[in-house]
Amino acid sequence: MKKYFTIFAALCFALVFPQKRQVQRATVAFLNVENLWDIYPSADYIDGTKDPSNPAFHRSVPLDSLKYLEVTEDYKGPWSDELLIGKKVVRTQILAEDFTPKSAKNWNQEKYNTKLANQAKVISELGRQYTNDNPAIVGLIEVENRNVIEDLIKQPALAKSDYGIVHYNSYDARGIDIAIIYQKKRFKVTESYKKEVKIFDDEGKRSYTRDVLVVKGLLDGEKIAVFMNHWPSRSGGEAKSLPRRIAAATVLKQEMDKIRAEDPSVKLFAMGDFNDDPVSPSLKKYLGAIEDPAKLSEQTPYYNLMYKAFKAGVASLGYRDAPNLFDQIIVSKNLYSPEKLTPTYTVFKAEIYAPPYLINSEGQWKGYPFRSWDGDRFTGGYSDHFPAVSVVQKEYIPRN
Repeated sequence: MKKYFTIFAALCFALVFPQKRQVQRATVAFLNVENLWDIYPSADYIDGTKDPSNPAFHRSVPLDSLKYLEVTEDYKGPWSDELLIGKKVVRTQILAEDFTPKSAKNWNQEKYNTKLANQAKVISELGRQYTNDNPAIVGLIEVENRNVIEDLIKQPALAKSDYGIVHYNSYDARGIDIAIIYQKKRFKVTESYKKEVKIFDDEGKRSYTRDVLVVKGLLDGEKIAVFMNHWPSRSGGEAKSLPRRIAAATVLKQEMDKIRAEDPSVKLFAMGDFNDDPVSPSLKKYLGAIEDPAKLSEQTPYYNLMYKAFKAGVASLGYRDAPNLFDQIIVSKNLYSPEKLTPTYTVFKAEIYAPPYLINSEGQWKGYPFRSWDGDRFTGGYSDHFPAVSVVQKEYIPRN
């Protein structure tokens, strides 16, 4: 009798005093850091001797170190695939001399330190009002090399979060790459790689751009994949340049579809500067990023978190004096409509982060992002883009 009374009492306690549910959140965001370059002139050292189809790329080789490298002496023009076979090539980056103490920008250590502190401040605030923590995962656009990322995560605002880095050198002729930093205690990388975006000019010559960076891993124990993008620009005009971004959209969709097919439980985040708006054909038609989560299905599994903001007139930059929302985050349907009842991450919030200090308050560019550069003058600002932020959330009952 005593045994049954004990069970009854326990059930009554559970009904009267239900176990408290806890909420866990994580920020997955990105920002364009607008030419985060160190102060040293550099070149690309391209080694095609081992694998001509996928040459080793050594970013930011100091120009005064080139004499120690084996180079192709008769190489004078732009890098080409043909020259990679059995050879090593040095290609001067287009911006190699721009960000140095002797350039018109007078880019020096003091300005570089200010730039690092500014970017760290912004990163530390992304999603903080919802999580009370630094972001779990942050994508970076327009970084020169791994060294500048290492300098960035050492900044006081970020150092306590013990960020890891995923970075690959890209073929971009300007010398800018994309990367991801992540809190090692929260995100465990299981695989990372890059997918080339091959585009060609009107003469059929290869035009080198940024890759799609793919990072797979466990976010607080849940399987996710992050796809970082910096699609080809609108140079030459929106219509003329559109095929380049369609090529990038095709690469991204193929990789997202592949990972979904291999494991439908993996949650996907595709984010970056797409150089197109949510309604552009590259995103809406070729990637298939839909505007309404109610329409998510097996045939339309990707939802653009920034679509509603775009329709409401929100912009992340001003391109040629016109507002655009190029900075977007696209998620798979299992981040919006989970199929299981177990505690799992779903989208809680998505926004373009634009506090007053990131916005020009006066002059010709009032209301636009407070960028770092006005021609060759360093403004002390932050970026020509506002960051894009997503926050995911799950509720659970903690174990005793």
